[in-house]
Amino acid sequence: MNHKTNTNATGESDGWVVPTKSPNKGKNEQGSGDPAEGLEGSHPTKRNTEEDRTHRTQSRKSVSQGLGGVREVARKDKKQKFTALLHHVTEERLRESYFGLKKQAAPGIDGVTWQQYGEELKASIGDLHDRVHSGAYRALPTKRKYIPKEDGRQRPLGIAALEDKIVQQAVVTVLNEIYEEDFLGFSYGFRPGRGQHDALDALTVGIKRKKVSWILDADIRGFFDNMNHEWLKQFVEYRIADRRILRLIQKWMKAGVSEEGEWQASTVGTPQGAVISPLLGNIYLHYAFDLWAKQWREKQARGDMIMVRYADDIVLGFQYREEAEAFRQAMGERMQKFGLELHPEKTRLMEFGRFAEVNRERRGEGKPETFDFLGFTHTCAKSRKGGWFKVQRRTAKKRLRSKLKRIGEELRKRIDEPVTSIGERLKKVVQGYFNYHAIPGNFEALRTFHREVTRRWRWILRRRSQRSRITWEQFSKLIAEYLPRPRILHPYPEVRFDRQHSR
Repeated sequence: MNHKTNTNATGESDGWVVPTKSPNKGKNEQGSGDPAEGLEGSHPTKRNTEEDRTHRTQSRKSVSQGLGGVREVARKDKKQKFTALLHHVTEERLRESYFGLKKQAAPGIDGVTWQQYGEELKASIGDLHDRVHSGAYRALPTKRKYIPKEDGRQRPLGIAALEDKIVQQAVVTVLNEIYEEDFLGFSYGFRPGRGQHDALDALTVGIKRKKVSWILDADIRGFFDNMNHEWLKQFVEYRIADRRILRLIQKWMKAGVSEEGEWQASTVGTPQGAVISPLLGNIYLHYAFDLWAKQWREKQARGDMIMVRYADDIVLGFQYREEAEAFRQAMGERMQKFGLELHPEKTRLMEFGRFAEVNRERRGEGKPETFDFLGFTHTCAKSRKGGWFKVQRRTAKKRLRSKLKRIGEELRKRIDEPVTSIGERLKKVVQGYFNYHAIPGNFEALRTFHREVTRRWRWILRRRSQRSRITWEQFSKLIAEYLPRPRILHPYPEVRFDRQHSR
């Protein structure tokens, strides 16, 4: 993830936005020739080059000590366990991890900000490195905060201490070299070289090019809060046998949570917001779901079946209803085995695809249902020219309303700030919103967003002074200078997907 521009779950600029999930934005994908599964190949990521030295794995093989050597062994031997990994957590890697953190992020329980830690960075990193390698490093509890969800509920967010973030990021960098060779192609969330739009493209292309007539929109209830620690330990130990790395992970899992000054033990789950949590979540679902789902498709599915997973958001497509229903039942049982549960209300099976509208009209059932994935509502539609089936994707209404509500609240708070200052901040917010949402077919939603932001800004400016209200001519100049015009920024899904999966 490039931290030069901070992003949130929607890939938007973090101005005035409460951060949740942060996607990776790289584009170095490869995949199989199957368009529905361009999802199944392993994907190269940027590698770190280091001096060639040697380390020993459990089978006593000598390989390059650089991370490229780790990845090479992981690729060649899927059963290899790595016994010596901590030496890759060097001072230089810790320093890189520090500079990769958000500079303006809220401090954890230690109260240390990014700027404060950097005042004596060399000495601080050296001391941290020594403590990590000597075993003296201690993980601090995460500070729990709550952020509003789009449905009005509160989402718990864990804010780790700064040094915990640094060490976690360094360990994630090392472990990614192993797990990027293991993770399956239909897993997209929080992986180097993969992002939300890659998952969205794969889903759209899969629905259009494969025989998909049914969609299973699966929701795992409170996934990050309910991960079983014992199962996670077993999953990690399939590949990692370095006791020092395992102890670090255990320290983070057992550090507990501090809420309003009171410490609480952590017996299940991993804090949302912790740097290590996305990788641990991917490892958990790789063994609990991905490998099983792949095997189910290969051995039990007679018709076409597609799968796309972004973290704990999972969408599956089926050719036959009976297979979709059988998979849903089997998935529920599989999740229960590992301490998880499909949300009974949010997990939905619906008729969706090129024949859905005709079939439902013949049965007198109305238009096909829609589903939301990664901030977009997916609808069965037809092209203007030729009337061909297409997947219409538009910004989810609740996402749009929530965003506009937050912008309005921030504008009211900043009513007395200079107009130019507010304009510059709005420019970042609007452009960040467009960077994520400006996909083909979504222009009307972009125009609505632009119009509503304009209306809210003008309302605030008119309230600043009853005597010298801003004229429309003056305000039009502000709009032209500070609010980017809506325009489509992303290519069609097939174009980007085919470019990345050239085979």
